[in-house]
Parts: sequence; C-alpha cells; structure tokens
Amino acid sequence: MVDRHLVDVHVLLLRGADVLLSRRRSSDEFDGLWHLPAGKLDAGESAIAAAAREAYEELGVGIDPADLRHIHTAHVVAPGREPRIGLFFETRRWSGEPVNREPDKSYELRWFSRTDLPEALIPYSRAGIQGYLTGIAYSQRGWPR
Repeated sequence: MVDRHLVDVHVLLLRGADVLLSRRRSSDEFDGLWHLPAGKLDAGESAIAAAAREAYEELGVGIDPADLRHIHTAHVVAPGREPRIGLFFETRRWSGEPVNREPDKSYELRWFSRTDLPEALIPYSRAGIQGYLTGIAYSQRGWPR
C-alpha cells in the first residue's frame, strides 16, 4: 500500500454559464478525453498558489490567488495509480485570453456549458464540476462502499 497521496489542483474558469475544458493528449487511456486545467501541488507551495500557477502554465492566464474559491475536494484511488486528493477551485476573474500553452499535453481548449458537458469527460473532472453545481464539498471514487 502506498503511504502517500498526490495532491492535484484543478481550476474551473467560468465565463457566464460556460467552463473551459482541455482535451488531453497522452499515451494512456485518457487520451482525447476532456478535463479541467490541472496539475500537481509542488513541495513548499500552497494549493491556491499552485492553482494560479497551473492556470498560467497551461492557459497563459493570470489569476490573483485571492480570486480563487475552493469548491470541491475529491479523494480518488484506482488500481495501478497513486492515490490522490483533488482540490477544485473556481474563478470568474483572470487576465489574458486562454490559449493552449501545452500542445504536447492538450489537443485543444473549448468552452462548454456547465449543464451540457461532453460525454468524454474524465470522471475526476466531472466530480469537481458536479460538486460545484450541487454545492457538495466532498466526493470519493474507487473506495469500497
């Protein structure tokens, strides 16, 4: 059993009723699936600073950490993968226009209505968006009931 959990940060950029998603480019089963801009928390970094950093690295947008609001936490385990805690933040304020700054990791960016999300959405991202929509602060995946 792994004795640690990765911490991921996810950002919901909200424009009116729409949320920005990225179509993942990878060599695993998630290739071509949609997900939220996200990344791993670095040592010595706060979760909110990591969320702002990831948004800049992936999308080229500047976000003041004060404009990020925690909306959901997901605790996820899956066979063959490191367990993880996902912290989801939302913002309606940023500077710059989102662009795909990591074409080696993402095919494209697209705005989707929060109420009409793509079927091919990574469940981890869907959990955070659903948490936001329903106000449910916590979810878990892969754990025995």
